[in-house]
Amino acid sequence: MNNASAFPADRDPDEIAELEELQAEVAELLLRHLRAPLIDDQHVRGVLPAPNGAEAVRVVTGRTDQFDRLTAYEVPLRTTDGDLRTPHSVVALLRARHKAAADLPAPTGTVMGMPLVHIDPETVDEAPFTKDDWAETLLSTLAHPEHHDRPHVQLRGYLFRAPDRMRLYLDTLRTAGVIAADVRPGGALTALLAMLSTFDEEEWRSSTNADDPHASQVFDYTDL
Repeated sequence: MNNASAFPADRDPDEIAELEELQAEVAELLLRHLRAPLIDDQHVRGVLPAPNGAEAVRVVTGRTDQFDRLTAYEVPLRTTDGDLRTPHSVVALLRARHKAAADLPAPTGTVMGMPLVHIDPETVDEAPFTKDDWAETLLSTLAHPEHHDRPHVQLRGYLFRAPDRMRLYLDTLRTAGVIAADVRPGGALTALLAMLSTFDEEEWRSSTNADDPHASQVFDYTDL
């Protein structure tokens, strides 16, 4: 059977696996934009592996009520330095291309009846990582840890309290009941994830909070 999206047989198998995994990660990340707009009124309506073994992914966007006015964007999966992009980098390029659409040439190709835009990273700067992106990345990481055993920290709930404040509700293997952690969207995500697994070593951050009946203690991580 002809597989138009397959990589050439002479490619390094490890390299192929990395590219296929990245395409799958992009498809998963963009699931959130089936309902939430990618930008303005534009939602993700499809994610396609680029044909002929191209090191790219194609993302179809448009309004949810206009199936005859969709546009496909082909995004390269490598940077100009030859490194693989992250899924968030792909999203950033998509947003940037949408914002710059009026200043760039109109698409000249088509695929499956849709205009096809080849995104050139040299002509657009990646859009910034938003606070909503940050919050969803944090929550998804806590809700779906990579290991199969029960994680050290388990997400039980969350609450956006202000533009720069979010409260996480967590339980851990080393504590009884639910503990809350106040965090700052847009902060140091990697450092925060590492510190959230060591509650018992961060007692100086904790306080009791009579105003919140959903947790026995509140830990303050807003300095990260």
